[in-house]
Amino acid sequence: MSERIPVKDISPVKVHQPDKNKHDNSYTPRSHIYVRAVKGALENVRRFFGLFFLGIFAIFPWIQYQGHQAILLDIGAQRFNIFGLTLWPQDLTLLAWILIVAAFALFFVTAFAGRVWCGFMCPQTTWTFIYIWFEEAIEGSRNKRMKLDQRAWDFDKFWRKTLKHFAWITVALLTSLIFVGYFTPIDQLFIDFFTFSSSFWATACVLFFTLCTYGNAGWMREIMCTHICPYARFQSAMFDKDTFTVGYNTTRGESRGPRGRKATREQNQDKGLGDCIDCNLCVQVCPTGIDIRNGLQYECINCGACVDACNGVMEKMNYPKGLISFTSETELAGGVTKIFRPKLIGYAVVLLLMSGLLVFEIATRSPLEIDIIKDRTPLYRETGNGMIENIFTIKILNKSQNPQKYTVSVSGLPKHTLIGTPEATVAGGELFNLPISIAINPNYLEKTVTEFHFEVDAAISSEEVIHAEEISKFLYPDL
Repeated sequence: MSERIPVKDISPVKVHQPDKNKHDNSYTPRSHIYVRAVKGALENVRRFFGLFFLGIFAIFPWIQYQGHQAILLDIGAQRFNIFGLTLWPQDLTLLAWILIVAAFALFFVTAFAGRVWCGFMCPQTTWTFIYIWFEEAIEGSRNKRMKLDQRAWDFDKFWRKTLKHFAWITVALLTSLIFVGYFTPIDQLFIDFFTFSSSFWATACVLFFTLCTYGNAGWMREIMCTHICPYARFQSAMFDKDTFTVGYNTTRGESRGPRGRKATREQNQDKGLGDCIDCNLCVQVCPTGIDIRNGLQYECINCGACVDACNGVMEKMNYPKGLISFTSETELAGGVTKIFRPKLIGYAVVLLLMSGLLVFEIATRSPLEIDIIKDRTPLYRETGNGMIENIFTIKILNKSQNPQKYTVSVSGLPKHTLIGTPEATVAGGELFNLPISIAINPNYLEKTVTEFHFEVDAAISSEEVIHAEEISKFLYPDL
């Protein structure tokens, strides 16, 4: 019993807390965050991605393809038109594959670069910064907005607040109309809504999503990211020491404190001062109101605003940039970040595999689907010439977006006769019910239940033929 369990001594981490006496805008859960405008390379990248995806969102429902809306997710008709692809409830596996690919893409990006999705592409972030832009354009800079809110109500404050909320509601209404336009013809939706002739459900959906957009981007903002969105809670499960996130170089920045611009960096270092001048700009530009100098926090959305703000200060002080940067825990500790590591490779392999399966599922998807319904009232009937007849309904689903002519045939039944029209022309994206009967001389039936195949064919071209078949049963219990 002389063996002892080795114990590792871990020194407590010293966390810097902002001086509340010095900075009166310290953040609490109920504080209103006045986000300061920032310029820089990362801000330009964030705006590019935001405007790019915003443009895709706004333009796609207006695109016409082969005479119809290119993207129309018609829930009432239970079909999704996506350019030349029509998805039906039977194609639910495709939706599952798409969601799986999106999930692993998010896992891969998060393991590599943290919450860049939240900071650069998330709709909540994009619309929040759009609303903040209107705030700055109408009410002024951060300090002016703070003074405006503290000021008593007068005409200047009234018209600025009114104009701001009018702009917010306008953006929310346009956003809602475009969003609902993905589920109903968008050109008719705009006409009907502004002429007060839209249906109850269309109007209700537009007003509901207008309220959601206005509330989320105008009032809730960071609350959506920190308290409602589940991604902030489980993102740490995908992080490791080599994940690139926004980080503060404590070794270089501490001890922080104000200093004159005339003093050189070396002179300040001799006084025990690091490169951080404690200007608090990194907190003022943060949309979630955190201090990145306290270390990695789940509220951080990796938007990089604090990086641009700090780099601007470093440039003015003639200090090297990168005191706050996209870096890894390994790099901050003086090591070298490992890009190719088992977790990241594993996510990449699974992502490629799932993407390949999705492409295979789409490529091998048949544009034709049939379903056979046997008439059971009665199970069979005897015709005047002694033939036994079974009645069927063939449901032909044309999954393509072009009309197609289909021919029905039967295999596996001896000397049968088809009664009815064995041909049908089905419009693109339509379901057609084709009634048909099969008559057989009972002398050729050997069993009370005879299995056979319905076959449906369509010639797309001289070289390509669509084929589908389904098993059914011919019944004659009195045999």
